[in-house]
Amino acid sequence: MFWAMFAVAVGFLGIVVLGVLAVRVFVEAERLGRQVSDSAQRIGRAAEELERASVNTARSAESL
Repeated sequence: MFWAMFAVAVGFLGIVVLGVLAVRVFVEAERLGRQVSDSAQRIGRAAEELERASVNTARSAESL
């Protein structure tokens, strides 16, 4: 009887550990998703600034 209870307890602990790890993976995936989104926005802003700068440079070159 002891071994059966021990096996059930170990199985339950294994499920708890897997649950905790799954939550940690989910939290880190959410954080990574936010970082990717922020980076994409910054890249978009930088591309817009570069486009504006190139237009200004082209206008300056035309006036020469």
